[in-house]
Order: sequence, then structure tokens, then C-alpha cells
Amino acid sequence: MSKVCEITGKKLMSGNNVSKSHNRTKRMFYPNIKVKKYFLQDENKWVKLTISASGMKKIAKVGLKKALEDAKQKGYITKY
Repeated sequence: MSKVCEITGKKLMSGNNVSKSHNRTKRMFYPNIKVKKYFLQDENKWVKLTISASGMKKIAKVGLKKALEDAKQKGYITKY
């Protein structure tokens, strides 16, 4: 499973763990990614998305059709 949100484009970020003695070691910051199925009423089919928690909030706010169109326009998703 890819760790990239298909709606918002969120992906892995790298950074440092900083200890009390200020030693730095590399680490990864992972987005909160889940696989979720949504029903697209216009086309009468289910759509399976790899989506972050903020992507779910965006779908709840603007609607599934609008969120998919925005993601396709920005290049986060190729087809749905």
C-alpha cells in the first residue's frame, strides 16, 4: 500500500529525532492513511481510495464527486 493520500496528496516526510543531549537521528513522519470504500451515486459504483484522515474530512465537507475532481485536476489521482 502506497503511503500517499489520493485526495490531499499527503505523503511521507523525513526529519530528525532529537534526544535530550541534542543528538539527531533520522526518522520518518507517516501520514494517517487508511483504505476506505465510498459509493459514487452518479455512476452507481463503489470507489476504493487510499485516503488520509484530512482527506476524509474534505470529502465530508465538499462531497465525494467534487473532491475526486479536484484530486484529478491536481494530479493526485489518475482515474476513479
